[in-house]
Amino acid sequence: MLVLLPPSEGKAASGRGAPLKPESLSLPGLAGARAAVLAELVELCRADEAKARDVLGLSEGLRGEIAKNTLLETAGARPAGEIYTGVLYDALGLATLDPAGRRRARKSLLVFSGLWGAVRVDDRIPSYRCSMGVKLPGLGALGAHWRTPLASVLPEAAGDGLVLDLRSSAYASAWRPKGELAGRTATVRVLHSQVVDGVEKRSVVSHFNKATKGRIVRSLLETGTAPKDPAGLVEALRDLGYSVEAKAPEKAGKAWELDVIVTEIH
Repeated sequence: MLVLLPPSEGKAASGRGAPLKPESLSLPGLAGARAAVLAELVELCRADEAKARDVLGLSEGLRGEIAKNTLLETAGARPAGEIYTGVLYDALGLATLDPAGRRRARKSLLVFSGLWGAVRVDDRIPSYRCSMGVKLPGLGALGAHWRTPLASVLPEAAGDGLVLDLRSSAYASAWRPKGELAGRTATVRVLHSQVVDGVEKRSVVSHFNKATKGRIVRSLLETGTAPKDPAGLVEALRDLGYSVEAKAPEKAGKAWELDVIVTEIH
């Protein structure tokens, strides 16, 4: 099973240990594309803070993020699973998994990134600010920049098992499974169900969407549940206590769509 996660906008501080070693990152086929983004991002942030803030879509209050980006090549690095924070990662709770759960996480989780393309949770990276929606002056839109290298690398990473795609739309645009692999892929939407005047109403949640997705991943890692395909995932999630409605693709080359229904949001 391969689980595709979005990163978090906010990130923990870089460590005090050894700096980034690009050659040590997983998915070495992305090395050239990573080097290109890293070089332009560092140069942009060193040359013109105001322009960098505009390109990265940062407010005046986040100007410290620009300074952080200027030090990417020398700042201490930490495992990506410690760098990424926020609602999804709080609910996932990588640090509190038992040893078996952590081993499963290192093997199955893949975090997408505007800067790195995709990394595994034990890849050591510095803290940074660069979303997939950024359009760099030289390289252009990062979603488009990553499309070809990710397409050449990720099918092999996915192997012949299930792909559970929990990414937000900006990160999903950088790579979409195709062909037979798409048929083994499931996306997840979280819906809040409420009964109003005797009628059920459902709404898409945002903050709690992330929390629920984090809990789903944690449940799978804790139990060692490893479904082979989307149909097996639906059964597994129901066994774990989730209310799931599934829509199988009507034609080849499309992913399954799963709705997880929650009645309480927390």
